[in-house]
Amino acid sequence: MSGYAQAFPKPALTTSAIQGLNELLASVEQDADISDIRWVAYMLATVKHECANTWQPILERGSTSYFDKYNAGTAIGARLGNTQPGDGFKYRGRGYVQITGRNNYGALGKALRLGTQMLDNPELALKPEIAYQIMSYGMRRGAFTGRRLAQFFQGPECDYLNARKIINGLDQAQKIQGYAIALERVLTAAAQTRTSAAVPAMPARAAAAPGVEPVPPVPPVSPVPGSV
Repeated sequence: MSGYAQAFPKPALTTSAIQGLNELLASVEQDADISDIRWVAYMLATVKHECANTWQPILERGSTSYFDKYNAGTAIGARLGNTQPGDGFKYRGRGYVQITGRNNYGALGKALRLGTQMLDNPELALKPEIAYQIMSYGMRRGAFTGRRLAQFFQGPECDYLNARKIINGLDQAQKIQGYAIALERVLTAAAQTRTSAAVPAMPARAAAAPGVEPVPPVPPVSPVPGSV
C-alpha cells in the first residue's frame, strides 16, 4: 500500500478502503481473463472514481422519489428495461460500476450464471466478489456500452482517456486517465519488486572433483516487464 499512498496521498486510505483495495487485488489475481496490467490499472481507476475512494461497492444515493424518473413509463425507464412500479428505485445503481435498470441486472445475472438471483435480490451487486465479476465481465465483453477493454489496450495501444467510453461516455475521462496512469506505475513497481523477491539467490558453486570439468551455473530468468 505504500506505493499507492505515495501516488495518492489524499484522501488517506481508511481501514475499510485498505480492506476493499486488497479484496479487489486478490480478485484480479484470481481472474484468469485479466492478464494486461493496463486493464487492471483502468479497472482500479474506474473503481476509485465511481466509488469515491472508498474501494467498496456502493449504492446510488437519493430518495425514493429521486428515482421516479427511471420508473416504467418514462423514457429513461424504458431504455433501462424497467417495467414495474418502483423499478427505478429497486434497480438503482450498485456495485463498483453502478449497474442500473432491470435489463442490466437480469442480463448480468444470467452472464454470471446466477439465473434470476440478481433480479430477485439486486443487493447481491453490493457483494465485493459479485461486484468484481460484474465489472470484469462488463468491461471485457462490452456489456455496459458496447465498448470493451481490448479496444483501448491492445499491443502497443494504450488509450486511458477514451477507455471511459466503456462505462459512461467521456464523463470525467481526464481525471480517470490520470488515476490509471499513476496506478499502472504503482502496479508495475509492485510486480517487479515481488518478482525480484521471488527469485532465490544463486547458491555458491561447489568445487569440482579432481578431473571433473565444473558445470557452469544456469543464469536466472529475467522478470517479464509488466507481469502481475
